[in-house]
Amino acid sequence: MVSRTVTAALAGMEAFRVTVEADVSDGLPMITMVGYLASEVREAQDRVRAALRNTGISIQARRITISLSPADLHKEGAGFDLPIAAALLGAFGQLPQEALEGVLMLGELGLNGTLRPVRGVLPVVGQAAAFGCRACIVPWQNLPEAAVIPDIQVFGARTLQEVLLYFRGQTTLPGREAAEAAAAQAAANQQADDFREVRGQNTLRRAAEVAAAGLHNLLMIGPPGSGKTMTARRIPSILPQMTRDEALEVTKILSITGNQPAGCGLARTRPFRAPHHTVTPAALAGGGHIVLPGEISLAHRGVLFLDELAEFKKDTLDLLRQPMEEHCIRISRLHSSVVYPAHFMLVAAMNPCKCGYYPDRRRCICAPSDVRRYLSHISQPLLDRFDLCTHAPELKFDDLAGGEICESSDQIRKRVEKAAAIQAERYEGSGFTHNSDLTPAALPLYCALGSRQEKLMRQVFDRLHLTARSYGRILKVARTIADLDGAAQISTEHLSEAVGYRMIDTKLWGRM
Repeated sequence: MVSRTVTAALAGMEAFRVTVEADVSDGLPMITMVGYLASEVREAQDRVRAALRNTGISIQARRITISLSPADLHKEGAGFDLPIAAALLGAFGQLPQEALEGVLMLGELGLNGTLRPVRGVLPVVGQAAAFGCRACIVPWQNLPEAAVIPDIQVFGARTLQEVLLYFRGQTTLPGREAAEAAAAQAAANQQADDFREVRGQNTLRRAAEVAAAGLHNLLMIGPPGSGKTMTARRIPSILPQMTRDEALEVTKILSITGNQPAGCGLARTRPFRAPHHTVTPAALAGGGHIVLPGEISLAHRGVLFLDELAEFKKDTLDLLRQPMEEHCIRISRLHSSVVYPAHFMLVAAMNPCKCGYYPDRRRCICAPSDVRRYLSHISQPLLDRFDLCTHAPELKFDDLAGGEICESSDQIRKRVEKAAAIQAERYEGSGFTHNSDLTPAALPLYCALGSRQEKLMRQVFDRLHLTARSYGRILKVARTIADLDGAAQISTEHLSEAVGYRMIDTKLWGRM
């Protein structure tokens, strides 16, 4: 007798239908599994057999063949355990085949029959209706993210026993309402950092606001303890709220990598990723035996923060240049090639020298050659891709102990959202979403300058020896500053402020 169940396999961001077939026949007792399977999928036969036995179900010693089709699609992960167990019981006549029809299943089995969470539930459930399924059964812990998809029934189970009783019509499984309650509770427990806690550093706060308004890349340079990391961690709190489509993209990436917080459904806050400077190129870009997204994709629609930028390996940093321009990254391996999104805001912080106090010669112990060597870890092409570069001066006692009340993240975010709305209206139908997306060909159209502004930019270009990329960055930042002011045209004041954020061309690198 042949029994069938439906599940799915992941290939990058996409889910593909997999049909699990189980056949029981006479012959030498054994289990054979076929279908281009990874080692962890082949091991499912041992987990399933032990889970059935410890659930109180005994199966006869027969020749069993289990096929996962299509045969040319590689299957990886432990999520095939549950559909294999259901297909096997259907083949032995212990589950009705009509009940299994149209139900997609996903889940890893413990040896005692408990269901364990798996990665990739969201993209799988998102394709279930296209697979012709009417319902999905997933582990209880994965139910909140499965419930994000509105056009299909979703159920969560804690044990294999619950699934068997459900198919026999002897019990019900918790569904969307239970998932939404769990997600609401998880969201209520989340606490965000607030810009109100950043004391002093008015220039740094303003630079962060401008960067957030246009989704510009930001580099902060200053001595240790000046608030660079503290500022960076609060930038997601002033970015505009994610649209549902953006939230789905973020949640799908978290689901694929297994980084979705327990009990959470749709992602509500923008990502913030801060890899250590010892991160490998593969961990940053993505890859591995199972080709998973790296840090730059985990930061999609959010912030990728690189602290101690000059301590990163040069070849690792240079990996960022292509994704920053194309907003995606292609990972090619011998048997597969996948594309992951990588539209992130790059925020970096660094000391001006190895000891951290240059150019304060009262405290800096670095020789000029040591300073040059330290800064040379960052290539000029990467530096050119930072729209804003600003100084974070050392804090004074009055900055910390003063009674000044700083603006909260909510207050700053209102201005940022207003500027983002202006950009959305301006770029409707153009393919751009933020000022930082503008191409060189689009600059004359959207960042047109008057005669006074052109004269200023000519002087700046000649004095600072700007590259074409740096010149374009200044215009984009000036356009964002004008949007924050609600101005239709870029003024001299907007350009002057934008030029002030090119520290890499003036105060520091220009002295070397």
